[in-house]
Amino acid sequence: MAARVSGSLRPLLLLLLLLAGTLSAAGALRFDLQSGHTKCISDDIKVGAMAVGKYHIVAPEGSPSPQLPDSHRISLRVTSPYGNSLHYAENVQSGNFAFTASEAGDYLACFWAPDHRPPATIGFDFDWRSGVSARDWSTVAKKGQIDMMELELKKLEDTIKAIHEEIFYLREREEEMQELNRRTNSRMAWFSFLSLGICLSVAGLQLWHLKNFFERKKLL
Repeated sequence: MAARVSGSLRPLLLLLLLLAGTLSAAGALRFDLQSGHTKCISDDIKVGAMAVGKYHIVAPEGSPSPQLPDSHRISLRVTSPYGNSLHYAENVQSGNFAFTASEAGDYLACFWAPDHRPPATIGFDFDWRSGVSARDWSTVAKKGQIDMMELELKKLEDTIKAIHEEIFYLREREEEMQELNRRTNSRMAWFSFLSLGICLSVAGLQLWHLKNFFERKKLL
């Protein structure tokens, strides 16, 4: 009986491992930023979702000292879809931020480096997570005193909830886009009729003007 149970749990365990790997892999990215330039990264986040981010500058390749040079500083501003500032840091080498989304849409994280002569290339790692992947599962495990299997099942449950909410969110966005398309098509139809009416009016005025002109010249 025990062997049968373990065999039936094998696909579930494989699925949990794949999901855990996906959640842990989706995050840290490395970017190169030229001094005096700006680089922006966006993430589509729905209302009520938590988002966390960490960033730090990496030492230049071939640098003999682990200490970063003075030219390796970056600034960051995180803004909401409506332009509200959620995080700002200036001339730093590392930092982190966290917020709960109050607006649905694309959140923007813009990094820029001060101008430097000679120009320098600054490499930095940026780990931005939202939704289920933003949750600190180690803290959840410690608080609840649950074992690894229960923790993976909890992750799976929250992932399914997030996917379910994401489906409804995408459905709402699709309805909004369809409504926008309908309004745009309606406006374009009215604009086409208006343009046609203006063209016919201008053509009529031109014919009237030419008729009067020829009558005055006694050509008609």
